Amino acid sequence: MIPANQVARLQNAVPFWMSLLLVPVAILGAAVGSWTVILLPIVTWYFFSILDAILGLNLENADLEAGEDDLTWYKLITLVWPPIQFCLLFGLIWYVTGPGDAHLSALETIVLFFGVGVITGTVGINYSHELMHQKDRGERFLGDVLLSMVLYSHFRSEHLQVHHRHVGTPRDPVTARYNEGFHRFFPRVLIGSLKSSFKAEQAMLARKGLPWTELSNPFFRYWALQAFMLLLAILIGGWAGLFLFLWQAFVAVWQLELVNYVEHYGLTRKHLGEGKYEHVKPQHSWNAAHKASNWLLINLQRHSDHHYKPDRRFPLLQNYGVDEAPQLPYGYPIMTMAAMVPPVWRRVMNPRVRQWRDMYYPEITDWLPYNKARNPMPRGA
Repeated sequence: MIPANQVARLQNAVPFWMSLLLVPVAILGAAVGSWTVILLPIVTWYFFSILDAILGLNLENADLEAGEDDLTWYKLITLVWPPIQFCLLFGLIWYVTGPGDAHLSALETIVLFFGVGVITGTVGINYSHELMHQKDRGERFLGDVLLSMVLYSHFRSEHLQVHHRHVGTPRDPVTARYNEGFHRFFPRVLIGSLKSSFKAEQAMLARKGLPWTELSNPFFRYWALQAFMLLLAILIGGWAGLFLFLWQAFVAVWQLELVNYVEHYGLTRKHLGEGKYEHVKPQHSWNAAHKASNWLLINLQRHSDHHYKPDRRFPLLQNYGVDEAPQLPYGYPIMTMAAMVPPVWRRVMNPRVRQWRDMYYPEITDWLPYNKARNPMPRGA
């Protein structure tokens, strides 16, 4: 019999397990086909947005003194997801290129794997983000496995060695610049993050007097895991299986970078001179307290606290009010959809960026040096 205190902890953690509901939705789409193949993006984007509208905000904060026992059921969801995603991804590749090939059209299969990419990006990469921040090697390895399933393993090096150190500065390719549309941001960050992550690991080895070809370079592990995933896709589904694997990986990375775009759009750290910037503070990330989407994203939207205290596990991340951190008007599902339409995005977010500037940095009158977008700001921006 489970002790009463464990039952209470489980009940508190259960909402964060809602991501598992996406697994039967994916299986349903593969088994039935037709209109059901669009359910994955609909549930991920719209269902949780509707729940946000109904349930509102969660402004409560967990007790920072909570011990490991209090976090067991929260931690467990991040540990069980990697094998579940592995089985789901390659199981679906096997099914649609084999037994299910007869009743699924090519279009239905492509749409289905678009949805698979939505969850390997929305859930998988997000869980890998939680795992890569932990001290336990096993957890970090599971994070690597998740990233290899979307061919974005270098995200770990980029995120830990570059993004957290240089967020809100021109040195961070992942910080979206003011007035930079997502469609310019996306190709820039794909190239920039790969280059910066490799250079960061190369520099770390150089400080030890070692060349980049040293086997301790994590890129060798990244490449090996990714090669294994690609080979497995071919062995299971042939060239069609490889195409579907690559397709879902692209969609997953697109989902990740949409979130990255939203998280720091237009926010910059103050330049102190001689290449130095102020310390990262909660005000340098957009915060969102929307309850349901934080369940889906295991509190990723409490991003202000994540950058302020990167070693906190997701259930302990604190919420910040409007006087402490800039707030998004909606959760990530709606905000990422808005980011795909730059005029809509600018109309919603540019006034908020200008308000943020007036609130935190009224002494800065010339923001042009902080705006590195290719096109100059429009008049009045």
